Amino acid sequence: MRLLIAAVGRARPGPWRALYEDYARRVAWPIALREIDLRQPLAIAERRAREGALLAAAVPPGSIRVVLDALGKPLTSAAFAKRLARWRDDGAGHVAFLIGGADGHDRERLAAADFVLSLGAMTWPHMLARVMLVEQIYRAQQILAGHPYHRDEAKVTNR
Repeated sequence: MRLLIAAVGRARPGPWRALYEDYARRVAWPIALREIDLRQPLAIAERRAREGALLAAAVPPGSIRVVLDALGKPLTSAAFAKRLARWRDDGAGHVAFLIGGADGHDRERLAAADFVLSLGAMTWPHMLARVMLVEQIYRAQQILAGHPYHRDEAKVTNR
């Protein structure tokens, strides 16, 4: 299974990119980052539509499309790992994660998604969302391998 993160905006060299690359190197699945940069001043609806079309064009045909959106479904790390494992076991060749711009995704992109994922109720900078996503992909890999990198919250008691 090959993974793609298609994201609006370009990360400059620095701590955000370095942290993303550090986690991406740890992921055993082939993973690629495609950055979409639209610098034209456009109305929100038109910008969303153009960004959405560019993101869609970056995704290989037949991919599982996972759109990151605040209104998506939040998953625990273990549930995210199970979902990745199911796609892998079902023979998915590609899984593409789409991160929109500052104004989010257009309705067409959300409707075309196989899954809409939320990283939580808080708003995150888009560059940090990439890092959080790739870390969760790495964590999912470790969960599936039975590695102790992930603490099982079900086994933790509050004191």
